[in-house]
Amino acid sequence: MAEGGIDGIIVENASDLPFARPEAIGPETVAALASACLRVRDAVGVPLGITCVANGAVAGLAVAKAVGAAWVRVNQFVNAYVANEGLLSGAAGEALRYRSAIRAKDVRIFADVHVKFGAHALTADRTIPEQARDAEFFDADVVIASGQRTGSPTPVGEIRAVQEGTVLPVLIGSGFSAETVDDLLTVADGAIIGSWLKQDGVWWKPVDPERVAALMTRVRALRQRVAP
Repeated sequence: MAEGGIDGIIVENASDLPFARPEAIGPETVAALASACLRVRDAVGVPLGITCVANGAVAGLAVAKAVGAAWVRVNQFVNAYVANEGLLSGAAGEALRYRSAIRAKDVRIFADVHVKFGAHALTADRTIPEQARDAEFFDADVVIASGQRTGSPTPVGEIRAVQEGTVLPVLIGSGFSAETVDDLLTVADGAIIGSWLKQDGVWWKPVDPERVAALMTRVRALRQRVAP
């Protein structure tokens, strides 16, 4: 990924199934994730981010502080939703106080809005723009618009709905590919991509360098077309 020109790499315990609820994420997970991050950091020079699932905002911040990562992705930063793991609550209050306590304010928060793998039954009376506004109000640095699950396309309407509620940068959180660069990156400010870069587009398989090259060729071409 780094050799292909990817701007940053997220290290995530995606195979740590079934995902634990935030209060059950143990020191063994933090230790293993930190160890993996150190090996990635030693191998590449691009910025690193951390995702500790499920919704392990505090654990992710601890790893980020220890390894010098630039950001953490927090799937449920504000409000609450019903997920695979059960009822998950917003982590903003605890996470930001913890970030301050460990003096890690340079670690940015990338917060999902209208989270994948979940039903927002508890916040059904709040629109997507309102939920995006909530994330900004609770001091996220970047917000993320996603599809319904890993690898599912992020609708343009979802991106625009998130943008309607915030002035923060908006990233695509799922379903991005070389084929959707022109449609989505002309709307969003950036993208997180995982599944499509892997062999056969399967998220647990190794990275396919040819797919990375194909993606970044289109990204560079778009950047040249829209450059001021």
